[in-house]
Amino acid sequence: MAEKNGSGQPVELINKCRKGDRKAQFELYRLYYKAMYNTSLRIVAHPAEAEDIMQEAFLSAFAKINTYKGDVSFGAWLKKIVINKSIDALRQRKMRFDELSETKSIEIQEESIGFPDDDNQSPELMIKRIKNAIQELPHGYQVVITLALIEGYDHEEIAKILAINESTSRSQLTRARKKLIEIIKSKQK
Repeated sequence: MAEKNGSGQPVELINKCRKGDRKAQFELYRLYYKAMYNTSLRIVAHPAEAEDIMQEAFLSAFAKINTYKGDVSFGAWLKKIVINKSIDALRQRKMRFDELSETKSIEIQEESIGFPDDDNQSPELMIKRIKNAIQELPHGYQVVITLALIEGYDHEEIAKILAINESTSRSQLTRARKKLIEIIKSKQK
């Protein structure tokens, strides 16, 4: 097992990677590849593309490992690379987000949107239904809802990652939530 510091970092592996140790790189890859693949897959929604992105992210991380300062966990640092590469892949597909017009002053309030209640449903089944419903959303909605609700980014961070306005992030998330509810309700009928 790799030696970890007080914050759970695989310090020895990271230090060996800085020296170009291929075995240490493989060990870090083994520790993080599943989580990074799943992160990319939730964004790009194509298994082969997510695999490619994950591989590229690791190559990039190993090339830039000397820039890793340890102020966040290695996993968080690597996840940011994966997310950025996933977003870049979406941009290459010429994905467009609906920008709110600067001339319109639209206030979009975060609504408390609950999911349909079904007392006979296990939490695991509900999570599966939500994940399946997310996959049915348009790609723009998928990305925003994944970054916000699954990855935990706030609107300022999402706006920077996607190069959109914070108000656009908010509106996309609100629309995505409403569409998600519609999809889930339509499946209940």
